[in-house]
Amino acid sequence: MPIRIPDQLPARKTLENEGVVVMDQSRSVRQDIRPLQFGLLNLMPNKQRTETQFARLIAATPLQIDLSLVRVTDPLSRSTPEEYLQSFYSTWEEVRERKFDGFVVTGAPIANMPFEDVRYWPEMVEIMNWTQTNVHHTMFICWGAQAALHHFHGVNRYRMPEKAFGVFRHKVLDTRHPFLRGFSDDLAVPVSRYNDIDRTSLTADLDILIDSEEVGVCMLDDRKYRAAYMLNHLEYDNTSLADEYHRDHEAGLDTPLPVNLFPGDDPSKTPENRWRSHAHLLFQNWINEIYQTTPYDLSKVGTGEW
Repeated sequence: MPIRIPDQLPARKTLENEGVVVMDQSRSVRQDIRPLQFGLLNLMPNKQRTETQFARLIAATPLQIDLSLVRVTDPLSRSTPEEYLQSFYSTWEEVRERKFDGFVVTGAPIANMPFEDVRYWPEMVEIMNWTQTNVHHTMFICWGAQAALHHFHGVNRYRMPEKAFGVFRHKVLDTRHPFLRGFSDDLAVPVSRYNDIDRTSLTADLDILIDSEEVGVCMLDDRKYRAAYMLNHLEYDNTSLADEYHRDHEAGLDTPLPVNLFPGDDPSKTPENRWRSHAHLLFQNWINEIYQTTPYDLSKVGTGEW
Protein backbone atom coordinates (compact mmCIF):
# COMPACT_ATOMS: atom_id res chain seq x y z
CA MET A 1 0.00 0.00 0.00
CA PRO A 2 1.17 3.55 -0.60
CA ILE A 3 2.10 6.47 1.57
CA ARG A 4 0.26 9.78 1.17
CA ILE A 5 2.35 12.95 1.23
CA PRO A 6 1.88 16.40 -0.36
CA ASP A 7 1.84 16.24 -4.17
CA GLN A 8 4.62 18.80 -4.68
CA LEU A 9 6.92 17.64 -1.88
CA PRO A 10 10.40 17.00 -3.39
CA ALA A 11 10.61 13.70 -1.55
CA ARG A 12 7.69 12.47 -3.65
CA LYS A 13 9.71 12.39 -6.89
CA THR A 14 12.63 10.70 -5.15
CA LEU A 15 10.39 7.98 -3.72
CA GLU A 16 8.56 7.42 -7.01
CA ASN A 17 11.91 7.04 -8.79
CA GLU A 18 12.81 4.36 -6.24
CA GLY A 19 9.60 2.49 -7.00
CA VAL A 20 7.75 3.52 -3.84
CA VAL A 21 4.00 3.89 -4.44
CA VAL A 22 2.80 7.36 -3.46
CA MET A 23 -0.94 8.10 -3.35
CA ASP A 24 -2.76 11.31 -4.08
CA GLN A 25 -5.61 12.49 -1.89
CA SER A 26 -8.40 11.87 -4.41
CA ARG A 27 -7.50 8.20 -4.63
CA SER A 28 -7.07 7.73 -0.89
CA VAL A 29 -10.51 9.06 0.03
CA ARG A 30 -12.18 6.42 -2.18
CA GLN A 31 -10.75 3.57 -0.08
CA ASP A 32 -12.98 2.27 2.69
CA ILE A 33 -10.27 1.97 5.33
CA ARG A 34 -8.83 4.17 8.05
CA PRO A 35 -5.33 5.18 7.01
CA LEU A 36 -2.85 5.27 9.87
CA GLN A 37 -1.99 8.81 10.86
CA PHE A 38 1.74 9.41 11.30
CA GLY A 39 3.62 12.59 12.10
CA LEU A 40 7.27 13.48 11.60
CA LEU A 41 8.65 16.24 13.82
CA ASN A 42 11.68 17.22 11.76
CA LEU A 43 14.31 19.04 13.82
CA MET A 44 17.13 18.67 11.30
CA PRO A 45 18.42 21.64 9.25
CA ASN A 46 18.30 19.76 5.93
CA LYS A 47 14.61 18.99 6.11
CA GLN A 48 14.28 17.64 2.58
CA ARG A 49 16.91 14.97 3.07
CA THR A 50 15.59 13.92 6.48
CA GLU A 51 11.94 13.79 5.43
CA THR A 52 12.89 11.65 2.42
CA GLN A 53 14.83 9.20 4.60
CA PHE A 54 11.94 8.63 6.98
CA ALA A 55 9.22 8.71 4.31
CA ARG A 56 11.13 5.96 2.48
CA LEU A 57 11.01 3.71 5.54
CA ILE A 58 7.43 4.50 6.50
CA ALA A 59 6.27 3.87 2.92
CA ALA A 60 7.68 0.33 2.87
CA THR A 61 4.72 -1.05 4.82
CA PRO A 62 1.69 -2.78 3.22
CA LEU A 63 -0.56 -0.38 5.17
CA GLN A 64 -1.84 2.98 3.99
CA ILE A 65 -0.33 5.85 5.95
CA ASP A 66 -0.97 9.58 5.89
CA LEU A 67 2.30 11.31 6.81
CA SER A 68 2.17 14.84 8.23
CA LEU A 69 5.36 16.89 8.37
CA VAL A 70 5.68 18.93 11.55
CA ARG A 71 8.15 21.54 12.80
CA VAL A 72 8.58 23.44 16.02
CA THR A 73 6.81 26.78 16.12
CA ASP A 74 10.08 28.70 16.50
CA PRO A 75 10.32 30.44 13.10
CA LEU A 76 14.11 30.59 12.82
CA SER A 77 15.54 28.33 10.10
CA ARG A 78 18.81 29.06 8.35
CA SER A 79 18.81 25.98 6.14
CA THR A 80 15.26 25.63 4.82
CA PRO A 81 13.43 28.48 3.07
CA GLU A 82 10.35 29.74 4.88
CA GLU A 83 8.33 29.28 1.68
CA TYR A 84 9.17 25.56 1.75
CA LEU A 85 8.18 25.27 5.40
CA GLN A 86 4.94 27.14 4.78
CA SER A 87 4.11 24.86 1.84
CA PHE A 88 4.79 21.45 3.35
CA TYR A 89 5.03 21.73 7.14
CA SER A 90 2.62 22.40 9.95
CA THR A 91 3.83 23.84 13.22
CA TRP A 92 3.20 21.77 16.30
CA GLU A 93 0.72 24.41 17.46
CA GLU A 94 -1.27 23.70 14.30
CA VAL A 95 -1.44 19.94 14.92
CA ARG A 96 -1.60 19.81 18.71
CA GLU A 97 -5.33 19.05 18.70
CA ARG A 98 -4.87 16.12 16.33
CA LYS A 99 -4.33 12.45 17.20
CA PHE A 100 -1.64 10.26 15.64
CA ASP A 101 -1.12 6.51 15.56
CA GLY A 102 2.63 6.93 15.19
CA PHE A 103 4.99 9.87 15.61
CA VAL A 104 8.70 10.26 14.86
CA VAL A 105 10.90 12.90 16.52
CA THR A 106 14.22 13.32 14.72
CA GLY A 107 17.62 14.28 15.99
CA ALA A 108 18.98 17.83 16.00
CA PRO A 109 22.56 19.15 15.59
CA ILE A 110 22.81 20.59 19.11
CA ALA A 111 24.65 17.79 20.88
CA ASN A 112 26.92 20.01 22.99
CA MET A 113 24.19 22.22 24.42
CA PRO A 114 22.38 21.48 27.70
CA PHE A 115 18.77 20.57 26.97
CA GLU A 116 17.38 23.49 28.94
CA ASP A 117 19.49 25.96 26.89
CA VAL A 118 17.96 24.91 23.56
CA ARG A 119 15.79 27.82 22.42
CA TYR A 120 12.78 25.60 21.72
CA TRP A 121 13.17 23.37 24.78
CA PRO A 122 9.94 24.59 26.45
CA GLU A 123 8.03 23.59 23.32
CA MET A 124 9.87 20.26 23.19
CA VAL A 125 8.72 19.54 26.74
CA GLU A 126 5.14 20.29 25.70
CA ILE A 127 5.48 18.03 22.66
CA MET A 128 6.91 15.14 24.66
CA ASN A 129 4.10 15.42 27.20
CA TRP A 130 1.58 15.73 24.34
CA THR A 131 2.69 12.37 22.92
CA GLN A 132 1.19 10.77 26.02
CA THR A 133 -2.30 12.04 25.24
CA ASN A 134 -2.33 12.37 21.45
CA VAL A 135 -0.01 9.65 20.09
CA HIS A 136 -0.32 5.88 20.32
CA HIS A 137 3.43 5.23 19.97
CA THR A 138 6.44 7.50 19.43
CA MET A 139 9.91 6.82 18.06
CA PHE A 140 12.56 9.29 19.20
CA ILE A 141 15.80 9.45 17.19
CA CYS A 142 19.35 10.48 18.28
CA TRP A 143 19.13 13.88 20.06
CA GLY A 144 15.37 13.45 20.23
CA ALA A 145 15.91 10.13 22.02
CA GLN A 146 18.39 11.65 24.48
CA ALA A 147 15.99 14.51 25.16
CA ALA A 148 13.03 12.20 25.80
CA LEU A 149 15.07 9.89 28.03
CA HIS A 150 16.18 12.94 30.02
CA HIS A 151 12.65 14.31 30.26
CA PHE A 152 10.69 11.13 31.02
CA HIS A 153 13.24 9.18 33.04
CA GLY A 154 15.98 11.57 34.17
CA VAL A 155 18.55 9.53 32.24
CA ASN A 156 21.98 11.14 32.31
CA ARG A 157 24.14 11.64 29.25
CA TYR A 158 27.84 12.38 29.08
CA ARG A 159 30.38 13.58 26.55
CA MET A 160 32.47 10.73 25.12
CA PRO A 161 36.26 11.14 24.85
CA GLU A 162 35.88 11.26 21.06
CA LYS A 163 33.02 11.32 18.61
CA ALA A 164 31.49 7.94 17.71
CA PHE A 165 31.54 8.24 13.95
CA GLY A 166 31.14 5.46 11.42
CA VAL A 167 29.42 2.12 10.97
CA PHE A 168 29.64 -0.16 14.02
CA ARG A 169 28.54 -3.72 14.73
CA HIS A 170 25.71 -3.99 17.26
CA LYS A 171 24.15 -6.90 19.14
CA VAL A 172 20.41 -7.59 19.25
CA LEU A 173 19.58 -8.42 22.86
CA ASP A 174 15.96 -9.50 22.42
CA THR A 175 15.16 -11.13 19.08
CA ARG A 176 11.63 -11.91 20.33
CA HIS A 177 10.70 -8.26 20.76
CA PRO A 178 7.98 -7.21 18.27
CA PHE A 179 10.13 -4.39 16.87
CA LEU A 180 13.02 -6.77 16.15
CA ARG A 181 11.26 -9.72 14.52
CA GLY A 182 13.45 -11.13 11.75
CA PHE A 183 16.57 -9.27 12.86
CA SER A 184 19.98 -10.89 12.63
CA ASP A 185 21.82 -11.50 15.89
CA ASP A 186 24.09 -8.58 15.04
CA LEU A 187 23.90 -5.76 12.53
CA ALA A 188 25.77 -2.76 11.16
CA VAL A 189 24.46 0.62 12.33
CA PRO A 190 25.56 4.15 11.28
CA VAL A 191 26.60 6.24 14.28
CA SER A 192 27.33 9.97 14.51
CA ARG A 193 27.25 11.43 18.01
CA TYR A 194 29.41 12.98 20.69
CA ASN A 195 27.33 11.87 23.66
CA ASP A 196 26.37 8.59 25.24
CA ILE A 197 23.81 7.80 27.91
CA ASP A 198 24.75 6.59 31.37
CA ARG A 199 23.28 3.12 31.51
CA THR A 200 23.44 3.13 35.32
CA SER A 201 20.74 5.83 35.25
CA LEU A 202 18.29 3.76 33.17
CA THR A 203 15.03 2.99 34.95
CA ALA A 204 13.25 -0.36 35.25
CA ASP A 205 10.72 0.72 32.60
CA LEU A 206 13.44 0.76 29.93
CA ASP A 207 14.62 -2.33 28.06
CA ILE A 208 17.80 -2.23 25.99
CA LEU A 209 17.01 -3.84 22.63
CA ILE A 210 20.22 -3.18 20.65
CA ASP A 211 23.64 -2.55 22.18
CA SER A 212 27.30 -2.15 21.25
CA GLU A 213 30.45 -2.68 23.29
CA GLU A 214 32.20 -0.02 21.20
CA VAL A 215 29.69 2.84 21.14
CA GLY A 216 27.09 2.02 23.80
CA VAL A 217 23.33 1.65 23.80
CA CYS A 218 21.64 1.89 20.41
CA MET A 219 17.92 1.27 21.00
CA LEU A 220 15.59 1.04 23.99
CA ASP A 221 11.92 0.23 24.49
CA ASP A 222 9.89 2.28 26.97
CA ARG A 223 6.86 0.36 28.22
CA LYS A 224 5.66 3.16 30.50
CA TYR A 225 5.63 6.02 27.99
CA ARG A 226 4.81 4.03 24.81
CA ALA A 227 8.04 5.02 23.10
CA ALA A 228 11.11 3.63 21.39
CA TYR A 229 14.47 5.39 21.54
CA MET A 230 16.91 4.96 18.64
CA LEU A 231 20.17 6.70 19.52
CA ASN A 232 21.79 6.06 16.14
CA HIS A 233 20.82 6.41 12.48
CA LEU A 234 19.44 3.38 10.66
CA GLU A 235 17.50 5.85 8.48
CA TYR A 236 20.72 7.24 6.93
CA ASP A 237 21.49 7.02 3.21
CA ASN A 238 24.74 5.35 2.20
CA THR A 239 26.36 8.79 1.77
CA SER A 240 25.03 10.54 4.90
CA LEU A 241 28.15 9.94 7.00
CA ALA A 242 30.42 10.57 4.02
CA ASP A 243 28.76 13.92 3.33
CA GLU A 244 29.21 14.88 6.99
CA TYR A 245 32.90 13.95 6.83
CA HIS A 246 33.53 15.91 3.62
CA ARG A 247 31.57 18.91 4.94
CA ASP A 248 33.68 19.01 8.10
CA HIS A 249 36.90 18.85 6.14
CA GLU A 250 35.79 21.65 3.81
CA ALA A 251 35.12 23.70 6.95
CA GLY A 252 38.67 23.06 8.17
CA LEU A 253 37.70 20.68 10.96
CA ASP A 254 39.99 17.79 11.89
CA THR A 255 37.24 15.17 11.79
CA PRO A 256 38.64 11.61 11.74
CA LEU A 257 37.75 9.16 8.97
CA PRO A 258 34.44 7.42 9.73
CA VAL A 259 35.03 3.89 11.00
CA ASN A 260 34.14 1.04 8.61
CA LEU A 261 32.50 3.35 6.07
CA PHE A 262 34.63 3.95 2.97
CA PRO A 263 35.83 0.91 0.98
CA GLY A 264 39.49 0.49 1.81
CA ASP A 265 39.23 3.63 3.99
CA ASP A 266 39.43 5.65 0.78
CA PRO A 267 37.21 8.75 1.18
CA SER A 268 37.07 9.18 -2.60
CA LYS A 269 35.03 5.97 -2.91
CA THR A 270 31.26 5.74 -2.45
CA PRO A 271 30.27 3.85 0.74
CA GLU A 272 28.14 0.71 0.56
CA ASN A 273 24.88 0.60 2.50
CA ARG A 274 25.05 -2.39 4.89
CA TRP A 275 22.12 -1.45 7.12
CA ARG A 276 19.25 -0.70 4.72
CA SER A 277 17.46 -4.03 5.21
CA HIS A 278 17.43 -3.68 9.01
CA ALA A 279 16.17 -0.10 8.75
CA HIS A 280 13.22 -1.22 6.64
CA LEU A 281 12.56 -4.21 8.87
CA LEU A 282 12.57 -2.08 12.03
CA PHE A 283 10.03 0.37 10.65
CA GLN A 284 7.82 -2.35 9.19
CA ASN A 285 7.80 -4.13 12.56
CA TRP A 286 7.11 -0.88 14.42
CA ILE A 287 4.27 0.12 12.12
CA ASN A 288 2.76 -3.36 12.21
CA GLU A 289 2.78 -3.31 16.01
CA ILE A 290 1.07 0.08 15.96
CA TYR A 291 -1.54 -1.22 13.51
CA GLN A 292 -2.22 -4.24 15.73
CA THR A 293 -2.65 -2.20 18.91
CA THR A 294 -3.98 1.25 17.99
CA PRO A 295 -7.74 1.90 18.36
CA TYR A 296 -9.83 2.08 15.18
CA ASP A 297 -11.48 5.21 16.56
CA LEU A 298 -8.66 7.74 16.29
CA SER A 299 -10.22 9.90 18.99
CA LYS A 300 -9.46 7.11 21.49
CA VAL A 301 -5.70 7.35 20.90
CA GLY A 302 -3.89 8.24 24.13
CA THR A 303 -6.97 7.67 26.32
CA GLY A 304 -6.61 3.96 27.14
CA GLU A 305 -10.36 3.57 26.52
CA TRP A 306 -10.28 0.81 23.90
